Amino acid sequence: MVKSELIARLAERNPHLYQRDIERIVTTIFDEISAALSRGERVELRGFGAFSVKRRPARTARNPRTGASVQVTEKHIPFFKTGKELRESLNKPGTPAASDPTK
Repeated sequence: MVKSELIARLAERNPHLYQRDIERIVTTIFDEISAALSRGERVELRGFGAFSVKRRPARTARNPRTGASVQVTEKHIPFFKTGKELRESLNKPGTPAASDPTK
């Protein structure tokens, strides 16, 4: 699901709200999560999961084509850990995600 599909589904389930307001709400939530992560903070949504930032130290890597050594600088990457309720609902017998190993 992409952002526009999320907005459309929320608008469908909440006909009393304007789509532009739903779009503003979704954008604000995503912007706040992004801003908190850029400040190094952790964002936890109970029952859904937690977003955090992991540090990858600088290292020496190899170019797979040439085999030459390449210096890779330190990186900070976003990390998501699912919450217990979400993980259990995904692994519940009878759900499409639990029965199809390709999804």
